[in-house]
Amino acid sequence: MDNQSIPLIKYLTEAGLGSRRKMADAIRDGKVRVNGIMAESFTLPVRPRTDQITYEDNAVLTRAPNIYLMLHKPAGLLSTTGDERGRRTVMDILPAKYAGTRLYPVGRLDKDTTGLLILTNDGNLTQKLTHPSYEKEKEYLVKIDGQLTPSEIQQITRGLRLEDGITAPAAVKPLKGVSGFNYALVIHEGKKRQVRRMFAHLGYGVKALKRIRLGTLYLGNLKEGEVRPLTLPEIRALH
Repeated sequence: MDNQSIPLIKYLTEAGLGSRRKMADAIRDGKVRVNGIMAESFTLPVRPRTDQITYEDNAVLTRAPNIYLMLHKPAGLLSTTGDERGRRTVMDILPAKYAGTRLYPVGRLDKDTTGLLILTNDGNLTQKLTHPSYEKEKEYLVKIDGQLTPSEIQQITRGLRLEDGITAPAAVKPLKGVSGFNYALVIHEGKKRQVRRMFAHLGYGVKALKRIRLGTLYLGNLKEGEVRPLTLPEIRALH
C-alpha cells in the first residue's frame, strides 16, 4: 500500500468502519483523531502509512481489502448487521470465511422481500448505490392481489403521492409466463417499503416481492440463500 494522501472520510469508509454518512457524523461528533488532534474536516488529507488515525479511541491502522458480494436474500431475514431482538439477519447465512470482515448490506430489503442484495465494506460504493442523487435503478418482480387498470399504471408512471412525498416516475409492465409474479417494476428511489406502499396506495396487497436488478447488476440464476463475489467488471460497472 502506498503512502499517498487521501481524504480522511475516504480512509475511514475504506477501512470498513461504516458508511460515508456514519463516518461524517463521527467526524462531526469529535470521534476521529489524526495524530492526536481532533479532526474537523471530512477532506483532511491523511497518509495511511504514517499518520496515526483513531476512531472512538481505537487505532485505524490499515485499510481492509474491499469485498463485494451478491446475496440472493431469502424471506424471513433482516437486511442489517444485527438485531437487538435477536432476529436472524442476512449476516447469519454468510459463509464463515467472511466473519470479521465488517461487511454490511447496501440498502435494505424488508424482511419478506427476496432477491438481490449487495454486501460490502466499500463505503464509497454504498454511497453511490444508495444516495438518491445517483438514481440507480432497482428492478423488482411483484405479485399483487389483482390487476392494475390502465389509469393505475399511468399513476405509477407519473408518480404517486405517499405520506413522505411524491414518488419519482417509475416503469411498470404486466408479466406473462413468469411463475409467481404478475408485474415488473423499475424505480430509482429507496424510500422505506416503497414498492409495497405504492401498491397499497392503489388498494392492492403485495403477495410476493423479489429484486432482480440493481443498476447494471442482475441476480441471474443465483439460487435463494446463495452468495457469490462480484466480478471485477461488475464492480467497475457499479462504480
